Amino acid sequence: MALEHANDANFESFIGTGITLVDFWASWCGPCRMFGPIFESASDKLTDVKFVKFEIDETNRRTPAKYGIRSIPSVLAFRNGELIEARTGLMDEETLTQWVNELKG
Repeated sequence: MALEHANDANFESFIGTGITLVDFWASWCGPCRMFGPIFESASDKLTDVKFVKFEIDETNRRTPAKYGIRSIPSVLAFRNGELIEARTGLMDEETLTQWVNELKG
């Protein structure tokens, strides 16, 4: 499944069904820029999971506040709209893939 982009207005529509990983990031964040290609590569390989990017900026503050995002990059995992796990910080692709496989059970 292709990488998708969410914002405050459409966020809920992305997390409603299945497993969805959401990468909260910002363009000014160095670790976020390093993690972006890893997240995108994983989205190309793990096609049974939705991968969504959410850029934290002046117009998108409601969703990060709702989920207590205090540090980026942060990746939140949802199953059928419910938050099931969160991880903060840079991950390599192997770690990300292993985590996704654990989430799929």
